[in-house]
Amino acid sequence: MKSIFLFLGALSALIGVGMGAFGAHGLKAVISPEMLAVYQTGVTYQMYHALGLIGIALIRQQAPDSKLLHWAGWLMFAGIVLFSGSLYTLALLNLNWLGMTTPFGGVCFITAWLLITLFATPNIRSSDHNSRYK
Repeated sequence: MKSIFLFLGALSALIGVGMGAFGAHGLKAVISPEMLAVYQTGVTYQMYHALGLIGIALIRQQAPDSKLLHWAGWLMFAGIVLFSGSLYTLALLNLNWLGMTTPFGGVCFITAWLLITLFATPNIRSSDHNSRYK
């Protein structure tokens, strides 16, 4: 079964590796050490959440109708775009106003992980783990 989240996770990891290599080899002499650290933070969070998307894709094979996992995947992808994307743009173009969008990406990440946590939490009243959040 093909999965949009497997595709988005793999694509995000591919781009993350490329962005990391570009930062390590092409930006050291071009941007300040502070901005390089900002850029690297974007790469790090992109890679972690690319793996998170791949994990969601794998878990959804067991629970394909889960709304929690569906929304967690889209929020995680939105977080990559908003959080990492704004940090890349901030570091490369020095557009400080874009820093205002970074927290929205962080909220997307946090909410995605919360939804995964809710999905993984056993229903206390039922041993078969069915819940209204399914």
